[in-house]
Amino acid sequence: MMFNETKTHEVTVDVVIFTIQDGRLKVLLVKRASEPFKGRWAIPGGFIRLSENLDSAALRILKEKTAVQNIYLEQLYTFGDPLRYPNSRVITCAYFALIRSDDLKLGFDQGTQVTEVEWHKVYSLPQLAFDHKEIIEYSIKRMRERLEISPIAFQLLPEKFTLTELQHSYELILAKKLDKRNFRKKIMSLDMLKELDEFSKSGSKRPARLYKFDEINLNSKRGHFFS
Repeated sequence: MMFNETKTHEVTVDVVIFTIQDGRLKVLLVKRASEPFKGRWAIPGGFIRLSENLDSAALRILKEKTAVQNIYLEQLYTFGDPLRYPNSRVITCAYFALIRSDDLKLGFDQGTQVTEVEWHKVYSLPQLAFDHKEIIEYSIKRMRERLEISPIAFQLLPEKFTLTELQHSYELILAKKLDKRNFRKKIMSLDMLKELDEFSKSGSKRPARLYKFDEINLNSKRGHFFS
């Protein structure tokens, strides 16, 4: 493929959002309404405007293409392979976030190049546009690294949760089973949970005690958890 070396590079932002829904780790995708890759699923993203910085562009595009707004985004990595965008030189700055799916009402502006917005299972993705599979894989790698040094799982859980739900969130991200006894011993030793005088209201199962994260200690906790 030949490139015009005098052409100005264009810059986009792409936003990878993870959640836990129906017991699965999922990522938010949009279906493209136009070429390139019309009809394929993609990470929400778009070109930045001349008046925008990267953060404001990411938040604007996310709102337009998914109706998601007012969430914390973390800059992930810049992807600049010359062949990543057909017939053009486009560099993208990727962001990622972890959220509770119940906090969102999905939708999109009719004027954007999107026909659908859906959560998709991370470990069973459809064919994606551009290099978005690579971006999602890189996001998962970063999320696992973060999970091993910081209690980021709280961003995926409801305010009140059981220890089983907490362990399940770690297992979904790390893609491996964790020993129940060792997990609980490590978690409780971190002193970042508050035990509540409340229990889950599960049907046939024995009610389990509910916990919540200690907001005071949460941000101060660092160390290797489950590497």
